Amino acid sequence: MDDAARARRILQDSHTIAVLGIHDELSRPAAYVPEYLAKVGYRVLGVNPMLVGRVICGHPVAATLAELGEPLDMVDVFRRADAIAPHLDDLLAAKPKVVWLQLGIRNDEIARTLERHGIEVIQDRCTLADHQRFGLPARGAR
Repeated sequence: MDDAARARRILQDSHTIAVLGIHDELSRPAAYVPEYLAKVGYRVLGVNPMLVGRVICGHPVAATLAELGEPLDMVDVFRRADAIAPHLDDLLAAKPKVVWLQLGIRNDEIARTLERHGIEVIQDRCTLADHQRFGLPARGAR
């Protein structure tokens, strides 16, 4: 299955998405992409230690994935490729079905480690752009 087909399947199958590196400044992709995902019906949970407790996408932001304390279909990563390694233990412990590295983000070493632990990885793709490109419908409220 090619990357586009995998991305489409993941977006169709996912319900709960944690956004690692979520932001509250709407001009930034780490803010407007999660807002879009929430608007089309995904349950979006933010993770950013600098914004703990702030409500974004209807939920308080957590410092770590572990603090979310619930199963995750996807972790959508808005961190530079060289800034992902410090989150590796948290990603592995959270055991999401998928880790999605946003457009412009690629870290093959981290991807291999995640895949060895049974976590599917998408790299260098935008969840918002793919959702629109594939013409996926909005979901029911989550």
